[in-house]
Amino acid sequence: MTTPKIKKTESAQPIMGRGFGMLQGGKPAKNFRGTMRQLIKYLKPFWISIIMVFVFAIASTVFAIISPKILGKMTNQIIMDLMQRTAVHYDKLWEYASMLIGLYLLSAGFSYVQGWIMTRVAQDISFRFRKDLAAKINKLPIKYFDQQTHGETISLVTNDIDTVSQTLNQSLTQIITSITLIIGILAMMLSISWHMTLVTLILLPLSFTMIGLIAKFSQKYFKQQQATLGHINGHIEEMYSGHVIMRLFNGEQRSIQKFNTINKELYISGWKSQFFAGLLMPLMGFFGNLGYVGVAVVGGWLAVNGRINIGDIQAFIQYVQQFNQPIIQTANMASVMQSTAAAAERVFEFLAISEENNINTVPVTLNTVKGNVEFKNVMFGYQPDKTIIHNFSARVKAGQRVAIVGPTGAGKTTMVNLLMRFYDVTSGTITIDGVNIQELDRAKVRTMFGMVLQDTWLFNGTIRDNIRYGKPEASAAEILAVAKSAHVDHFVSTLPQGYDTIIDEEANNISQGEKQLLTIARAMLINPPMLILDEATSAVDTRTERLIQQAMERLMLNRTSFVIAHRLSTIKHADLILVMRAGNIIEQGTHTNLLAQNGFYAELYNSQFSISAA
Repeated sequence: MTTPKIKKTESAQPIMGRGFGMLQGGKPAKNFRGTMRQLIKYLKPFWISIIMVFVFAIASTVFAIISPKILGKMTNQIIMDLMQRTAVHYDKLWEYASMLIGLYLLSAGFSYVQGWIMTRVAQDISFRFRKDLAAKINKLPIKYFDQQTHGETISLVTNDIDTVSQTLNQSLTQIITSITLIIGILAMMLSISWHMTLVTLILLPLSFTMIGLIAKFSQKYFKQQQATLGHINGHIEEMYSGHVIMRLFNGEQRSIQKFNTINKELYISGWKSQFFAGLLMPLMGFFGNLGYVGVAVVGGWLAVNGRINIGDIQAFIQYVQQFNQPIIQTANMASVMQSTAAAAERVFEFLAISEENNINTVPVTLNTVKGNVEFKNVMFGYQPDKTIIHNFSARVKAGQRVAIVGPTGAGKTTMVNLLMRFYDVTSGTITIDGVNIQELDRAKVRTMFGMVLQDTWLFNGTIRDNIRYGKPEASAAEILAVAKSAHVDHFVSTLPQGYDTIIDEEANNISQGEKQLLTIARAMLINPPMLILDEATSAVDTRTERLIQQAMERLMLNRTSFVIAHRLSTIKHADLILVMRAGNIIEQGTHTNLLAQNGFYAELYNSQFSISAA
């Protein structure tokens, strides 16, 4: 197996102009209410913390709302003292100032505490989500990964969980804060003057109608920009990863032309989206200024008539400044919550996928595995209506070396998948030492086998850790013994750090043959009673091929071995050769017997021999 790569780069959510997120795109949830109920249920262990966050958020907002009113009183006190031509009452002003400082400190303190609690809750929930997803991945059947791309699964663990986490960390408290601000500010404005409040509210429908129209135009271009960004990222990644092939076929000019075309589309969509988004602030400023003019005119008329004080007008203007933003934030929450619900829905759908369970609740236990394997009338299809293995029957004795050969698509790998219980047969049985493998625990079945695949899989870590992957408790002496047996010790000894050498992510600091020898050593260490080998010597030099063959010979000694053979010259000494074609065993026997039959196997063998001779 090879480490999966994400072929296409998913573009992030577009950055909205001037800090406005109300233009966010994304597919809505299929069942918004059901998903939100499920998310609330998932948050049950954190309800006390979330309630505390709500209380602190409301308290912080209330203290912030009160402060302009006190500031207005402070202004009124100064104007009154000046108009009465008396000494300024500094003690009264200091009292107001102390109240303001106290309110600001309390508001900041409550805001910090609720932010700290919510951040911790969001991280705890993200931790729980990732933990549940990681556990789920290990329980999923192989068919899930055959049907889904690696990128989709990785996106769940990264993008979708991050979306939910960010909403909980930022948007949830923002909703509470915005609603509290709207209600509190409106109440304060009405307490000062219903006339000025009416002037302010009259302009709101007009301003939001204009903003809605701009958002409608801008949304289209932001979505186009996001899609085009994904195209250009994908093109760059393809050209970078395949630059040798691209140059070999003189594709530089075509690549540049395609890049320029996509880049131009990205430029146009990006320019238009930012142009429309850039209109928001000037428009809000324009309508805000109209509101200030209206408040100033009405407030001045009321002040002249002695129905309101100058400090009240000042406080009212401060409330007007604070009023528009929470309304926009609340409107934006609808888009944010849709995006969050869609992300949470994908996570919950993943967690609800049927797991790979044993058929029997009480599985049979095999204390000693000899390695007798029998396939009896096995039928199987990856799709219920499409059978690809037809009435497969074969009997393998303990210690025998069995080769499975056939053209591409014959079903060789499928038989291995069935044997390892990555899939279960549609009908028929597979038995190990007379016991149906469906009566055995899946994990126990897999511990009976060691696997060496054509595509080597090594992880980022030391050579020592890679060898003992299947047996973490292995001692240094055990590791050294299998390393010598698999011809690993020779090349490892030449490395500066020896067995502590770190294999990088792509395993580029060791050769393909050395990778294969490491996987053989890893299989040797667990000492399995049976083996599955996918011949893997086609991409190495003659000397390394000989070393791999010798290591495999040692590995297969006295073990039941299933070898998926590609080069038929390497299986001449197999005890049994199963020749597959279109999901059926059409021939079986030894190499000599099959050649003597002059059938399909002989045809395959002679065609390879002819190609080699040529």
